[in-house]
Amino acid sequence: MRRHLPTIAILPPRCAPAPPSAAAAGIAVPEVLSLLERAISGGDVLRLGRAAHALLVKTALTSHTLLSNRLVALYSLLPSPDAAIAAFHDLPHKNPHSYNTLLATLSRRPGTLPDALHLFDAMPADARNLVSYNTVLSSLAHHSRQEEALRLVARLARDRFLGPGLAIDRFTVVSMATACAGIGAERPLREMHGAVLVSGMEMTIIMANSMVNAYSKAGRVEDARRVFDQVSVRDKITWTSMISGYCQAKMLDKAVQVFDMMPDNDRVAWTALISGHEQNGEEDAALELFERMLAEGVWPTPFSLVSALGACAKLGLVTRGKELHCYILRQSIGTDPFNIFIYNALLDMYCKCGDMMAAMALFHRMPEKDYISWNSMVTGFSHNGLGKQSLDTFEEMLVAGVQPTHVTFLAVLTACSHSGLVSDGRLVLESMEDHGLEPRAEHYAAYIDALGRNCQLEEATEFIKDLPSRIGPGTAGSWGALLGACRIHGNIELAEEVAEFLFRLEPGNSGRYVMLSNIYAAAGQWDDARRVRGLMKEKGLRKDQAYSWIEVRSAKHVFVAEDMSHREADEIYEMLGKLLDHMRIAGDPTEHQLDLC
Repeated sequence: MRRHLPTIAILPPRCAPAPPSAAAAGIAVPEVLSLLERAISGGDVLRLGRAAHALLVKTALTSHTLLSNRLVALYSLLPSPDAAIAAFHDLPHKNPHSYNTLLATLSRRPGTLPDALHLFDAMPADARNLVSYNTVLSSLAHHSRQEEALRLVARLARDRFLGPGLAIDRFTVVSMATACAGIGAERPLREMHGAVLVSGMEMTIIMANSMVNAYSKAGRVEDARRVFDQVSVRDKITWTSMISGYCQAKMLDKAVQVFDMMPDNDRVAWTALISGHEQNGEEDAALELFERMLAEGVWPTPFSLVSALGACAKLGLVTRGKELHCYILRQSIGTDPFNIFIYNALLDMYCKCGDMMAAMALFHRMPEKDYISWNSMVTGFSHNGLGKQSLDTFEEMLVAGVQPTHVTFLAVLTACSHSGLVSDGRLVLESMEDHGLEPRAEHYAAYIDALGRNCQLEEATEFIKDLPSRIGPGTAGSWGALLGACRIHGNIELAEEVAEFLFRLEPGNSGRYVMLSNIYAAAGQWDDARRVRGLMKEKGLRKDQAYSWIEVRSAKHVFVAEDMSHREADEIYEMLGKLLDHMRIAGDPTEHQLDLC
């Protein structure tokens, strides 16, 4: 609940306050001020702070503005701002520093930020200065209220009490750049940069770092590089921001160039480069960089480990993932204190690599679990064909009081589809609204897939026809699921009808043509299959080449049918031939069993 500040008195006509006694002014002011500063610097509010406040009252110096301002600053160290607010309102004469001290106190916490904005608006116009604006601007930018921060900058430009021209300093620039970075706002960022250049303001390292980061997140990586090049002295943040900017722009070669130019590659820069490669689909390169980092004796950050585990998950390298798990255990990383990000990355790796036994063991040992942990297990069981376990884990998740997400329900619906649990799937789909979630196109597609796999093609067709009224035109996934069901059950007539609809809905999706061609081929209708392939050729569509892979000694080897590109292809095919010979000699182990039946 928002706490409304008491009405703030507007400054009366300035008149000199009644001065304290000469003895108090000569002796007590330095003594009280020293005591207040010691309490503030040491954070000792309860002992020194109370003593200072008592001395302030005892010496009748409560009307001394400097001392009372420091008292407000002292009470701002407490968890609650109530004492600071009370001290502020006890001030008989408030100057701009009085307001700014309380403004800084209220701006530190998200819960009291509305009170800070209320105080800012209630301040006398001549008490509101650039420090006031910077205090609120910084708080808004760091509490994800970027739009309000940019509106405040516009208000700052119109505030005539600050004098002619645009009154900004380096703190304004940093806060505004932070706000622009949060929402990728390009135009206000460039306007602010132009104002800095026109004013002749010196570009400090902190300003440059914030602007490089903001330009990168706004998609203006070349502007970020210009700022980077104009800075004569760079720190680690400058280098890392530029590396991250190139990674975000998918310019990994330039990111590596900047990294190699860096005089001292610290663990944060390594993390930025590794994460950038992993997030841009260069998983092999990410793992090579991680190994190189360890070889150079750099201690990995938790985020670099998460990226390396993510690369193993995407590549399906369970052996490499287990090696990383062992390294994490040996070095006691993420255990004290507990790091849930590392554990979730390990869970995701084991689930995506199909090692559900290891995933379950890790999951049950986790001291804390969030919704990502539960989603990984529900999804892992679902994708590995363990539908019953996926549903059981989903029930445990609900019992534990964890709120499911759209990802959770998609995994459960997929599990129902692959396990033939159509009625359970319908109940799960209908229960989404009970958890405040609206089913999306992919959820309906999963349920339709369940109907199709269960040979309920007519029900699936009727269900799809009603979908546009629920989710709009985005039904391609549902029709695709029905086409897949037609392939399973050999329903050519319905397949032709569904395929024609999909060709109009997704004319550039070659997979739909391939699916229909395979349905014709399975039914022995070779002329129709060739006709569909010819239609693909006319439209310039090509089938994505499928490939297989195998992990050997923590390395992934990829190959396609009749592939001879591997450097040891001759030896591989020779061994394959020997295995086939052994299989022919051994024969079918079930052959004699069938004879006995």
